[in-house]
Amino acid sequence: MRDAIDVVILTYRPDAKLCDIVDSLEGQSVPPGRIIIMNTGQDIFEAFLTGHPGRLDGYTNIEVHHIPESEFDHGGTRKRAAGYSDAAFLVYMTQDAMPASEHLLAALREPFDNDDSIAVSYARQIPYDSASPIECYNRSFNYPAEDRKKTAADIPVLGIKAFFCSDVCACYRREIYDRLGGHIEHTVFNEDMIYARTVLEAGYAVYYAAKAEVYHSHDYSPAEQYRRNIGLGRSQAEHPEVFGDVSSTGEGKKLVKGCISYLISNGYWYLVPEFILQCAGRYLGYRKGKKYVRNSRLHRA
Repeated sequence: MRDAIDVVILTYRPDAKLCDIVDSLEGQSVPPGRIIIMNTGQDIFEAFLTGHPGRLDGYTNIEVHHIPESEFDHGGTRKRAAGYSDAAFLVYMTQDAMPASEHLLAALREPFDNDDSIAVSYARQIPYDSASPIECYNRSFNYPAEDRKKTAADIPVLGIKAFFCSDVCACYRREIYDRLGGHIEHTVFNEDMIYARTVLEAGYAVYYAAKAEVYHSHDYSPAEQYRRNIGLGRSQAEHPEVFGDVSSTGEGKKLVKGCISYLISNGYWYLVPEFILQCAGRYLGYRKGKKYVRNSRLHRA
């Protein structure tokens, strides 16, 4: 199955959007071979199917694998999903990433055609229409309109952005994925960036495919930013071999300055205090995540 693409979707408490995502995937110009759903919580998923009768029944290429919540792992669950596929390419998605067009899979696949060095491509995330101006800027900051191929040579220039990658929607060349051991297991966050750094260190490339677009955005409160960034800080501290020689603070400062300027220049000045509170939540959560790991190591010692 040299050119086949299988899609893996991780689900937890899915809603009707999952049905819409599946419908969109089944109608792609380059259709998926299989859609593999890795679901956490079987009873909840069965209730979801009952609440949306017949929505997924018409497709014969969908398979659902249930895991208990206690066994879910950001990297390990994705790695387990790879064992259910024999396709040459694996696309990993989350249950809230909606294809923006019927050409999503084709655009993710295209960079691999004439470049054997590319190990993974990832999609551009564009905000839903309901997203706040703050979130719209955040998405444009991390996901610009231009493609970019990134190699290890870019690390001194781009820093952490050299191996920025997102499993919200990303396509993996299976041959290289298996050779490098796939996703790392037992990580609370950043399984995609950890793999991407491994890719660069092995001499391969990460490709940002801006023409591959998914709708994906979240208007997190400061408290939600805090909780989310605890995991971010913890995962970075747990993997100094990946993140130890780069800093994310420089990119953070660029985002803060750029977003404040954007809000003021576009008449959203009244959102600046809210944005500052979000930034405070991010920073404090990140610092706590780092401290948690250090304390844990001291305790184990």
